[in-house]
Amino acid sequence: MEITTTYTIETLGTIAFAISGTFAAMQKRLDPFGVLIIAFVTSIGGGTVRDMLLGDTPVAWMRNVNYCLLILFTSIATIFFKTHIKKFKVTLFLFDSLGLGLFTMVGVEKGLLFGLSPGMCVALGTITGCFGGVIRDTLLNTIPLIFRKEIYATACIIGGALYFALVYFNVENNLARFIVIAFIFSLRVIVVRYKLALPKFTY
Repeated sequence: MEITTTYTIETLGTIAFAISGTFAAMQKRLDPFGVLIIAFVTSIGGGTVRDMLLGDTPVAWMRNVNYCLLILFTSIATIFFKTHIKKFKVTLFLFDSLGLGLFTMVGVEKGLLFGLSPGMCVALGTITGCFGGVIRDTLLNTIPLIFRKEIYATACIIGGALYFALVYFNVENNLARFIVIAFIFSLRVIVVRYKLALPKFTY
């Protein structure tokens, strides 16, 4: 059951970030090849950085071609159905927020699999959730969300800490996973809806 649930979460996260990357690339009017590249780096960027830090090589998408095929088909399907989705910006935001929650959970569990401390697991969850978006935004010549005042990485950190709090209070593991993913997604929606942000430092 554990393996099945983890694989399902990772698959959903890959789909969510592939859609997010595809919409981001289409907003910048990239050609089809460029759209596919951005979809790939958005989906695999965080996991690649995580696996390299752990020394878990070859990285996950190199060991399992199904991830590459999933990203390819998801991106193509998103391009095909783009005419049915008018609000690109809203769609990008929603799928990016969903992917953030899903991949944060994947990163936390990968850290646990390697026997790391809770703090390091939360850090890995944050890296897994955020770095695909960082690479995507950098390639698209946009300041990554993680470096702006918007609450982004903070949502991953709080969500990761929440997971360990739930485990401490003996919440069933699958329920804890769902709560964390829903929390990160909801926090992002609330933050953007009410324009909440961390303070900026000026000099």
